Amino acid sequence: MVSGIPTVTAEPEIERRTVSKVSWRLLPLIVVIYFVAYMDRTNVGFASFGLNREFGFSATLYGWGAGIFFLGYFFFEVPSNVLLERAGARIWIARIMITWGLIAGGMAFIAGPTSFLVMRFLLGVAEAGFFPGMILYFTYWFPRKYRARVVAALFLAVPGSNALTAVISGALLQLDGVLGFHGWQWLFMVEAVPAIILAFVVLALMTDRPAKATWLAADERRWLEDTLEAERRSTVKAHGHFTLRQALTDARVLTLAGIYFTIVTATYGITFFLPPILKSLKLTDWQTGLATAVPYVVGTIGMVSWSWSSDRRNERRWHFVVAAVIAAIGLIASGPLLGSLWALAAMSVATVGLYGTKPAFWPLPAEFLSGSAAAGGIALINAIGNLGGFVGPYVLGWLKDTTGTYEAGLYFLAGCALASAALAFVSIRPQAPATEAGAAGAVRPNA
Repeated sequence: MVSGIPTVTAEPEIERRTVSKVSWRLLPLIVVIYFVAYMDRTNVGFASFGLNREFGFSATLYGWGAGIFFLGYFFFEVPSNVLLERAGARIWIARIMITWGLIAGGMAFIAGPTSFLVMRFLLGVAEAGFFPGMILYFTYWFPRKYRARVVAALFLAVPGSNALTAVISGALLQLDGVLGFHGWQWLFMVEAVPAIILAFVVLALMTDRPAKATWLAADERRWLEDTLEAERRSTVKAHGHFTLRQALTDARVLTLAGIYFTIVTATYGITFFLPPILKSLKLTDWQTGLATAVPYVVGTIGMVSWSWSSDRRNERRWHFVVAAVIAAIGLIASGPLLGSLWALAAMSVATVGLYGTKPAFWPLPAEFLSGSAAAGGIALINAIGNLGGFVGPYVLGWLKDTTGTYEAGLYFLAGCALASAALAFVSIRPQAPATEAGAAGAVRPNA
C-alpha cells in the first residue's frame, strides 16, 4: 500500500491499471473529506478545556453533549443514505459537507448548556449519511477483494485526524483573547472552514459511477463494470434479492449492528475523553495535544497492517475478534496506570485494537446486500452502531462524576470491547450455501 492506496502485483494488467486509477482518483479525496469530518465531530474534546472553564460543564454534561451528536446521526442516517443512492454521491456528499461545516463553525457561538446540546445534535443531523455513504460508494468502484484495504484507507483519516486535530487544536487554544474570541471559539471557527471549501472540490472531482468515469479508458470502464456486476449477481444468487424493507429487518444486519454498537461504544469513549484524561496529568493544552496524538499514530500503523492481513487471508472473523480483545486488554491496563504516562502506552495498545476492528468489519454487509438494500442496511448498521458514540462518552462522564476517577469508565469500555468480540465470535461464520444462509440468518464473511 502506498499512502493508503491499494495495489496488487499478481493480477492481470487491466485490473492493476484500473484499480490503480480508481484508487488515486478517489481515495485521497475521500480520506481528506473524512479527515475533516472526524476533526469537526471530535474537536469538542479539546474545546472542553475552555467550555468547562467558561460554563462550568460537569463531566456528565460534557459526555452528554459529546454523545448527543450520534442521536442526530441515528435519526437521519438511513434516509440520508437512501437519498445518496438515488441522487448520486457527488451532489449529496457536497450538501452534507456544506451543512456540517456551517454548523461546526456555529459551535463557536454557543452560550451555555442548552445551546451546546442543540448544536451538537444538529451537527449529527447535518453529517448523517456521510460515513455509510462512503462505504456504499466503495461498492460502486472496488471489487470485493479490495474492500478491507480501501476501508482501511478511509479509516486512516480517523486516527490521523485525531492525531493532527490534537496538535492543531492545542495550537488554536493558544489564541485565547485574540480579536476578543476565546481559544475554543477559534478552534471551532477555523476547523469548520475546510469542510465548506472541500464541498466544491467534491463537486469538481467526484464521479458517481464507473459508467460516468471519462477519466477511465473504455476497456477499463468495461472491465470494472463487468466485474462489479458479476459480483452483484453472485451476491443475489447466493443470498437472494433483498428489498430495502427486508434489509432493515434482516437478522444479519441487526447482528452486525449489535457488533458495531459495542465496539463503537469503546472507541468513542476514548476519543472524547482521552484529552481530559491526559489533561489530568497537569499538562499544558499544547502538551496535552501532543500526548493525545501518540496513541492515534500507533493505532494507524496497526490498522493498516490489520487490513492487509485481512484481505490477504480473505478472513474477517478472527481479525475482528483478536483486534477487539487487544482493545480490551489496553483499556483494562490503562485503569491502574492513570496518573502516569504509562497510561499513554496502554491507550496506544487499545487504539491498535479499536481501529484494527474497522477494516475487518465493514466488508461484511456487502457480502449479502446490494443496491438500495445495501444503502439502507449499511446505514442502519452505522446508525445503530453509532449510538455507542452516545453511550460511551455519557457513561464514562457519569462514572467519572460518580467515582471521582476515570478508572471505572475504562473498565466499562473494556467490557464493551469484549462483548463485541464475543458477539462476533458467535455470530460470524464461514460462508455457507445460500439455502443454509437463509435459514440460519448468520452473518457470512468471505470464506
